[in-house]
Amino acid sequence: MSTISVAGAEIDTRHYIGGQRVSSAQTYTNTSPIDGTFLGEISRGGQEEVDAAVAAARAAFPAWAKLGPQGRGVLLHKLADLVEENNETLSQLETMDNGSLLRSHRRGVMPRVAMNIRFFADWALNDLHHEPFETRGHTNNVSWDPSGVAALITPWNAPLMLATWKIGPALAAGDTVVLKPAEWTPLSASFFAELTKQAGIPDGVFNVVQGYGKEAGAALVAHPDINRISFTGSVPTAKVIARAAADNLTPCSFELGGKSPMIVLEDADLDLAAEIAVEQYDNAGQVCLSGTRIFVHENIADEFAKKFGEKAAEIKQGDPRDENTDIGPQIHQVHFDRVKGFVDRAKAEGQEIVWGGEPNEELGGLFFKPTLVKNPTPGSEIVSSEIFGPVLCMMTFSTDEEVIEKANGTEFGLAAVVVSGNKEHAKKITDEIVAGTIWVNCFFVRDLRAPFGGSKKSGIGRDGGTWSFDFYADVKNTVVSPNGWKE
Repeated sequence: MSTISVAGAEIDTRHYIGGQRVSSAQTYTNTSPIDGTFLGEISRGGQEEVDAAVAAARAAFPAWAKLGPQGRGVLLHKLADLVEENNETLSQLETMDNGSLLRSHRRGVMPRVAMNIRFFADWALNDLHHEPFETRGHTNNVSWDPSGVAALITPWNAPLMLATWKIGPALAAGDTVVLKPAEWTPLSASFFAELTKQAGIPDGVFNVVQGYGKEAGAALVAHPDINRISFTGSVPTAKVIARAAADNLTPCSFELGGKSPMIVLEDADLDLAAEIAVEQYDNAGQVCLSGTRIFVHENIADEFAKKFGEKAAEIKQGDPRDENTDIGPQIHQVHFDRVKGFVDRAKAEGQEIVWGGEPNEELGGLFFKPTLVKNPTPGSEIVSSEIFGPVLCMMTFSTDEEVIEKANGTEFGLAAVVVSGNKEHAKKITDEIVAGTIWVNCFFVRDLRAPFGGSKKSGIGRDGGTWSFDFYADVKNTVVSPNGWKE
């Protein structure tokens, strides 16, 4: 069957291409990480479906580009309205599909989906401009022209919200889109496609091809008629995409992994520091931005550890549909085994596990206990590799120079957290940290006007505000001479 019922919603499991539902000869099975419930068989695309989707997007591009920011904005605001109207359905659907907290989807994630769409529609209309400037009497006029067809490949940890960080600016810029959602979480993208139809977005402007990265994803990024590729995921996959894109010189934007530091300075408010530390377990640790390497000044380490332990003991792990649950399951058995493997190897190395360190036997399934590793061996796997699970490491330092060196001593540079009671001290640290985003005395505050992305191997490019349009559009400068004009 091509239609399944999940959380009270009817979901078409076929691809969405050129405004029509398209099936594939092959399918794959989708299950819920909450309890293994069978959700449905999903159409599994490859070269044929990608070719059809890119052709549909290419055919729809001229008319969509010609609509201009105002015409596109009207339709995008209708789409945002529909997201808001379907908040409960989308929230229930996403929770069943990826195991994140239902309360978070209702109150924060789905409202942010609508906000993403509205923000970029409005930015394209009202804020995307550069003041003309003079060069020897000649006037320079900067503009942003639609670039063509954008291939968007999105992750599973916040499927629809992270997808609309890309969909919003791409469509607002005048590009048409082929979306390849993560194979473990295809359902919200399929439902969202129906909302684009209801909003009146023309056929072919938005397309969804489901399937595996090695099949659908590989065909998409190597396609010669793709003008932009945006990917969120792992460094190894980004390298594969970059090699494929190189043959066509297709511009790429990558938001990749992280092994971010959280630095607790000697002058920090330790109650605040403990609260922020517990936040690093958010979404069962499946957050690329999390400060998984906690560095605490040696003079306050014991007191901080005590407060952190008290806060961590209050975490309730369980069914993410329960309003009282704080942490749900890992996304998939493959990922659960990966997280467990990191911790098992750390134990075998003799690393000290302060709490957690094992599956939650009471809950079974894919639930892994929030874990803290104390003073792991510098350079060991648990310190240097991205685990993407509820596993944190806590280490001490004695000087600012030492903690800066340790914080920057990784191939990643996505984010950082600094907790301090002194503004000058905090600034001294943040000035030296290599990261795309740094939070001081807070965590996870994101404004779409601000640049977002990673340094070093955490990514290429920045999203947000005009930075997004710099990628999804062709930036053009028109130089006008004062001479040669007829009266």
